[in-house]
Amino acid sequence: MKNLIALSTLLLAYTCGSTQMKETPSSAVVEPGGPDGVKAEMPKDEKLKEVTFTNAKEIESIVRFLASDELKGRDSGSEGIEVAAQFIEKRFDEQGLKPYFQTYRDTLSNFKKHAYNVLGMLEGTDPVLKNEYIVVGAHYDHIGTIKPEGGDAIANGANDNASGTTTVLELARYFAKHKTNKRSLIFTLFSAEEKGLLGSKHLAKKMKAEELNLYVMLNFEMTGVPLKGKDYEVYITGYNMSNLAEVGNGIAEGNLMGFLPTAKEYNLFQRSDNYPFYQEFGVPAHTFCTFDFTNFIHYHKVSDEAKLMDYYHMAGLVNKMIPVLEGIANAPTQEIKMN
Repeated sequence: MKNLIALSTLLLAYTCGSTQMKETPSSAVVEPGGPDGVKAEMPKDEKLKEVTFTNAKEIESIVRFLASDELKGRDSGSEGIEVAAQFIEKRFDEQGLKPYFQTYRDTLSNFKKHAYNVLGMLEGTDPVLKNEYIVVGAHYDHIGTIKPEGGDAIANGANDNASGTTTVLELARYFAKHKTNKRSLIFTLFSAEEKGLLGSKHLAKKMKAEELNLYVMLNFEMTGVPLKGKDYEVYITGYNMSNLAEVGNGIAEGNLMGFLPTAKEYNLFQRSDNYPFYQEFGVPAHTFCTFDFTNFIHYHKVSDEAKLMDYYHMAGLVNKMIPVLEGIANAPTQEIKMN
């Protein structure tokens, strides 16, 4: 209990910054060097549509909190992930997002410990389209403490998946501030992904039973370091299963989303929280990722630390995803379809 109180105090000390919105070329966000000497990849030749909303400092503050030693690796059912859940709830409440259920928490029915998904909803502004829903998600749990390396046993999970969680939180902050979504958005942070997608399996079944009118599910996983040697910024799993990339790249006015052969080879479509929503609803459900097995060697290790993240890359990705999500939420018809 003493540890939990101390961690809660740390949570209350966190504050959010202000933002400014305008459209800029991608080079305005990507800078030649990141925190702790991590070199950011130079911008691509094409200039993707983006907004100036978040920045490296904002992104870094969230990642460093979620991936701090005090949260002990955010294992599902632990004191550390409880503080992460409180952190997410506090942000949603302060930004004016409403709980999707009676509270922001959704208690898992398929995990023996007390574990929670955390959901915040922003109702759409169109009287008709608001009845269609987009789930934007990421898992906020990690694997806790593991076999020590060099005296360190905490698997902080900065890339996996404080990075994806931060992306979703910043997207939520943008739409809560600007309310530019005609369709309703459900921002969802899943627990127990590391236990076998348990959080998303539980929630997808629950939403299906409640007959949620789900249009599309967009999931973010391991977005903390940039792809290298690619002509796109982020790949999506299940690339050929829908026309999401075609629609998204059209909105982005460039090659934002691409196909990674390795993702198909390792069947990554079925290995993240998008998959249960595809299983239950049969709608387009994809994961966005920038981890390609060659650009980050710290997967599920104690060395997956906040200092290794490229915060300029992360800010750029969020700023480029905002117009895409906005375009998907506001299109007069459902343009994204299964192939």
